[in-house]
Amino acid sequence: MRRENQSRVSQFLLLGLPILPEQQGVFFTLFLGMYLTTVLGNLLIMLLIRLDSRLHTPMYFFLSHLALTDVSFSSVTVPRMIISMQIQDQSIPHAGCITQMYFFIFFTDLDNFLLTSMAYDRYLAICHPLQYTTIMRQGLCTLLVAVSWILSCINALSHTLLLAQLMSHQNQSSASGFFLRGMSESPEQQQLLFGLFLCMYLVTLTGNVLIILAIGSDPHHHTPMYFFLANLALVDMGLTSSTVTKMLVNVQTQHHTISRTGCLPQMYFFLMVGDLDSFFLAVMAYDRCVAICRPFHYSMVMSPRVCALLLALCRVLTNTVALTHTILMARLSFCVVGEIVPFFCDITPVLKLSCSDTRINELMVFFLGGTVLIVPFICIVISYIHIVSAILRVWTPGGRGKAFSTCSSHLCVVCVFYGTLFSAYLCPPSVASEEKDIAAAAVDTIVIPLLNPFIYSLRNKDMKGALKRLFSLGRIFSFWI
Repeated sequence: MRRENQSRVSQFLLLGLPILPEQQGVFFTLFLGMYLTTVLGNLLIMLLIRLDSRLHTPMYFFLSHLALTDVSFSSVTVPRMIISMQIQDQSIPHAGCITQMYFFIFFTDLDNFLLTSMAYDRYLAICHPLQYTTIMRQGLCTLLVAVSWILSCINALSHTLLLAQLMSHQNQSSASGFFLRGMSESPEQQQLLFGLFLCMYLVTLTGNVLIILAIGSDPHHHTPMYFFLANLALVDMGLTSSTVTKMLVNVQTQHHTISRTGCLPQMYFFLMVGDLDSFFLAVMAYDRCVAICRPFHYSMVMSPRVCALLLALCRVLTNTVALTHTILMARLSFCVVGEIVPFFCDITPVLKLSCSDTRINELMVFFLGGTVLIVPFICIVISYIHIVSAILRVWTPGGRGKAFSTCSSHLCVVCVFYGTLFSAYLCPPSVASEEKDIAAAAVDTIVIPLLNPFIYSLRNKDMKGALKRLFSLGRIFSFWI
């Protein structure tokens, strides 16, 4: 980061279209009408596809996502231009510019990826009509949309973080990195911890990959519950990979620093996958609530499109929250190379090292952080209240045990996840310590992703059967090779 002593501006000027003042009223009405037509037209397409069961096909599935993307793409730029024309104020602050640029790049890339997916769908329908229904299954369609969202997010985030770094306030000498303290300062203990955490990391990856493969290879598990379980396994791999890999490299190389450009992406992905974990647990609780309380309406309520919509909503919300914290963090200045107590870049420890005004960041941490933790937790509690009341109405003891067994694994994961979070973040300041923070961080990012596959496999007979069949297929495949 270079030092800049010259004066700096805090906003930009959007010149807009070359329109004369007397023509602005006409163009304001024209663009407002075009924008409203765009929004209403695409919303009408989405509504028609949702209501008409004959349109529940891969082509219209992609078309509905494309319509949503077009509405969002138009909403990123046009409302700002219309407001500027109406109030005669064409300035835009740094934060607004960065946010607008992120969503503009994101939805542009998403538009391109969805058009590519639709082209592939039409290619299969015309060139391979007999295999069309076999290839273009609901799982593949959802996977294509999810990959499109992820790739678009990564590209937009890369450009946004690089620009946010250039636009950050650097009127004073600013530190170029941070020092990650790690788990232990003793060299002999570090090697022991390196071996331990490397084994735990590999077991976590292996366990979650086996969960995903077992669910994907068994048609009996192509249900909403296992669909979200597979996504939860993917999130757990992302959660531990976003933090543990850097710690392992630092322990092995004895180089415990992390650059600012490396800290911000790590913070973004940690926040995104951490929040996704919380939202997925809430969605899975809702799924179990519908299955137990409304079993005859389960297939209709938890349809594939509803599952895809819940998945997309979770990703949009968590991406928005993580991006907000990352952009606000990118605008801060850091005067010295400070020590971050956990072994990864988290919001609170990094904020303590800033020499800028962090009141906005702290407000967002309190508001958004509380929302992404408390709201899913409340949804889980409400779901289990309905589940327990429904189970108590079952007269036969065997029926009660069977009903409760379908959600026992999820309940164990919820208790471990939220028990750790609440013990770490809701304890009084007198009890807090650096060792406690490190232990809580290790449990959140290493232990919980490690335990989840074992909880779901050991307490679930269906998962045990799927894993056995997966290993049987692996032995048969290796025999023929």
